[in-house]
Amino acid sequence: MEQTSEIVNELQTFLGKNLIEMKNPRARRVYARVEKDFCRDTLAHLIKDMNITHLSTITGTDLGQEIELLYHFASKGSIIVTIGIRIPKDNPTVRTITDLVLGAVLYEREIHEVLGVNFEGHPNLLPLILPEGWPQGVYPLRKEQKFEDLRKIESRK
Repeated sequence: MEQTSEIVNELQTFLGKNLIEMKNPRARRVYARVEKDFCRDTLAHLIKDMNITHLSTITGTDLGQEIELLYHFASKGSIIVTIGIRIPKDNPTVRTITDLVLGAVLYEREIHEVLGVNFEGHPNLLPLILPEGWPQGVYPLRKEQKFEDLRKIESRK
């Protein structure tokens, strides 16, 4: 499955009513936003059935009331497939994909640490990048965090 149009068609067929948005913003780029509860099934389909197995990264963005997670995969034909979900910021919880892609371990830990997303079933959500003693519940990439407040936290160490 090397052609962008084949990937788009396969995902549209598989996702059906769980597809919220599909884009092909430029050559060899596919973006699909799916229902949160169907994300894991979508990623499993991508990996197991479509043989798109290389997880490039997972990114997270604070959108205000929601947090967007983007799972970026690269196919053997150099096509980038991004599967996106939005989760409520007041309950930012999604199932881990570490059992599908071992490489997701560090990406999920980082997103947990800086945005406060809870990855249910993750084997180890211990801090990864923030300094020792960083206060729990303070997520530096959330919009409500002010730079000055974060500097005060760091200067107390």
